[in-house]
Amino acid sequence: MKKKIDTTHTMKGKLSHAIQAHKHSLYILLCIACATAYSLPAWSWGQEGHRIIAKIAYDNLSKKARKSVDAILGKGGMIYWTNWPDEIKSDTIYSNSHDWHYQDFDGGLSDAVVADALTNYPKEGGNLFRALDSLAQVLTNNQPSSDIKTNHTLRFFIHLSGDRYCPMHMAHMDDKGGNGVRMAWFSKNNNTNLHTVWDTKLIESQGYSYTEYAEMLEWRYDDQRRAIEQMSSKDLLLHNYHLTEAIYAYQQTWDGNTYHYIYRWHEPMEYQLYIAGIRLAQALNEIYK
Repeated sequence: MKKKIDTTHTMKGKLSHAIQAHKHSLYILLCIACATAYSLPAWSWGQEGHRIIAKIAYDNLSKKARKSVDAILGKGGMIYWTNWPDEIKSDTIYSNSHDWHYQDFDGGLSDAVVADALTNYPKEGGNLFRALDSLAQVLTNNQPSSDIKTNHTLRFFIHLSGDRYCPMHMAHMDDKGGNGVRMAWFSKNNNTNLHTVWDTKLIESQGYSYTEYAEMLEWRYDDQRRAIEQMSSKDLLLHNYHLTEAIYAYQQTWDGNTYHYIYRWHEPMEYQLYIAGIRLAQALNEIYK
């Protein structure tokens, strides 16, 4: 009789080695940006919002950039993986990536103070700008490949590029980006908060699929695409900051009617989604030119 070979030990060894290699790659990625003690319990744009942004961006990639992105994430993977950085927050390996998703500000700041945050990263309020700049540098310095570091770096870059244009991810620090502002949404009770309204509820109120929404926004704002591409990072940041301040001011006069809120804010929200998609495409076209 042939002697039976026990492969259990060998397989366990290979699995252990793979896990350690995976963790090492993740550790390298996490070293890209630094963490702070400030954090807030929130998602960003919601799953549909990030898919809308990724779809708009994917539709506007150059042939070379699309080929590079597909080589890293798989065909259409840019849309499929866009929500992964939110989903992975529950994994302790990624615990210090939490504050990459936002860059909150105090209210009433001057334009100069707000714009300065793009290059002189604030010590409080999140690490969104620092993380995006670091991730972009890593992607620029590495050729497209399917290795896990490049793959995860690109996933984070795509997702955080969307967060950059979400008003409640540049909201006030004292209420944790709108999480502390209670709101009633089709209810007499304060059943939600300002952050959640902008992340998900305004988008969901329109009833589109993410593909329908992306196509509609591309059609509606196509004549503004060139102007958006030519805007400076400073001007886009200030646009978002002023929009956020207007949202907070509206809370003081809002009559509590959800339909009135949707009517007032769904178009500014949609414009931010479009801006995010176009600027993400522009950034990837530059990285993979």
